[in-house]
Amino acid sequence: MKFCQGELYHVYNRGNNRQPIFFNPNNYLYFLDKVRSKILPHCDVLNYCLMPNHFHFLINSDERTCISKTVAGEERSVLSEAFRTLLSSYTQAINKQNSTVGSLFQQNTKAKLIPKNRNLYDLLCFHYIHQNPMRANLVSRMEDWEYSSFRDYCGFRNETLCNKQLAEHLLNINMKTFYEDSYKITNGSALKNIF
Repeated sequence: MKFCQGELYHVYNRGNNRQPIFFNPNNYLYFLDKVRSKILPHCDVLNYCLMPNHFHFLINSDERTCISKTVAGEERSVLSEAFRTLLSSYTQAINKQNSTVGSLFQQNTKAKLIPKNRNLYDLLCFHYIHQNPMRANLVSRMEDWEYSSFRDYCGFRNETLCNKQLAEHLLNINMKTFYEDSYKITNGSALKNIF
């Protein structure tokens, strides 16, 4: 994954063969703790959603993100390496928990550049990420899904993983109409631009 300073990225991956990656509530919480320790030092997370077999993050890159380091003789972004470490250590924990071996995630986590303020793809991506559990019929209301940042933005929980003020600023989110705006279903051809 390559990152440029001052850009938004939709970062996502899923289980090999679309298999589950989270098996119980503690797995979701453990993964989020790993995100806090491995990813937050290198970027701002604007929102996220963890699903049973995949995850989504919308991140904002800055000077911390674009630092590179040499790994096995190759220059790599510190954030790219942080995601690799996150997924590797999480996989080891799940393999130990489930008495399994091998890869849990698909190769190559994706980081799609999301243009800011162009055709509102940035805001579309933000809402799409929160709508995932509802689209998958896991819940009928987004606020019922515990493993996304939607509850934080609605004020139902006071989690600090996401930089909500930065998201409001960069995406021009109107917090007075946030809840209603979030329920406007995203669909159509515009979605192809966030993957």
